[in-house]
Amino acid sequence: MKARAVCAAAVLVALGFHVQPAPAQEVVDLPAEDRLMSPDLEHVYSIGSAGAATEWQLFSTISSLGFDAAGNLHLMDRTGGLTGQARIVVVDATGRLAREFGRSGEGPGEFRVPRQMIVWPDGATLVEDIMHRGYHVFAPGGVFERMVRNEAGSDMRPERTGGRKVIGGSWDASTRAILRFDLSSAEVEALTLAEVWQPREQEVRAHEAQDIDDMLRAVWGFEPELLFDALPSGAVAFSDSSAYAIKLTDPSGAVSRILRRPIRPRSVTEDIRQAERERRIERLRNRPSSVTGNPGREGIAFMNAIIEGQMRGVENMQFFSEVPVIAAVRSTWDGTLWIQRSPEPGAEEAGPVDVLARDGRYVGTIAPEVLPMPDAFGPGGLVAFVEADEFDVPLIVVRRLPAAIR
Repeated sequence: MKARAVCAAAVLVALGFHVQPAPAQEVVDLPAEDRLMSPDLEHVYSIGSAGAATEWQLFSTISSLGFDAAGNLHLMDRTGGLTGQARIVVVDATGRLAREFGRSGEGPGEFRVPRQMIVWPDGATLVEDIMHRGYHVFAPGGVFERMVRNEAGSDMRPERTGGRKVIGGSWDASTRAILRFDLSSAEVEALTLAEVWQPREQEVRAHEAQDIDDMLRAVWGFEPELLFDALPSGAVAFSDSSAYAIKLTDPSGAVSRILRRPIRPRSVTEDIRQAERERRIERLRNRPSSVTGNPGREGIAFMNAIIEGQMRGVENMQFFSEVPVIAAVRSTWDGTLWIQRSPEPGAEEAGPVDVLARDGRYVGTIAPEVLPMPDAFGPGGLVAFVEADEFDVPLIVVRRLPAAIR
């Protein structure tokens, strides 16, 4: 195979064609032993909780949050499940209310079922709305600009290179890819940055399927997820396998560097498989209903059939042979990577976080009891955590990271 490629290249050169060599991928092997850290974070402000001093701080469910370049924190707060009320709250760098906007309704700029919000550096926001089948675009001051009806990606991240661009995964079940979406105009432009490893052949379900089991996909345990985040330069960091291998692209999407640690995935035993089945069944049984209004007898029967189908899927679920090492890939505002490792199977707490410098160096590891993975990273080392008080009311705490781990 290699010889054929070399011969073909030689023929092309002989015929006068210029052959562009494939970009080299630098592999960086990081230390095996953890260097534990206990960073000292500066407390900036806290908002929320049942004892909040002002009404705007009474949050219900924080489903998305993100910083802009000025250090303002944007929060999407929802009440009453998927079909309840929603609002966007913007808090300035000192913890004071800057503005609120957004309301529920049927028209453009009004929320029906908002699912995700992202924040661009200039303070503009994008809100994905399932029932509108599109995206609301709000100007930096919170004024509604327009609706975007074309589908963008899953698990979106804002680009910080200017314009109205986001990085997202592909919704296409037949492939796994990271794409750049340009939402500057009514027509969304999509560019594939990286086609990544596909751990198994994906099923394509027919939209017209009548049987519940035909509508639902087969359930797989410990399938390696596509985990990624956007870097400040427009590049991407991602993980697509069970191994500890963080792939870094250039802004065009070509993989230029792979950061590896010799931490082997755990083998999946029968005890682990059974515990995972039981955990998922318990989660399905305890899942709160997010349906409001009167769905009617047929609607209730359909929802019960869906739950029963999901139960059957879990009971018959298949498993990969290894537990993926990586659970989350995040980038700070400055481009330092925070890589969360998977916990022991069945553990309730999250795994430890490895901090990797912008040049690929291993800085150290933070144990979960010392500091959890932040829910949002901002400029100047700002990080936000969504916690809960004794009444399970959201409490948002903003801190500042020391320079060494920004």
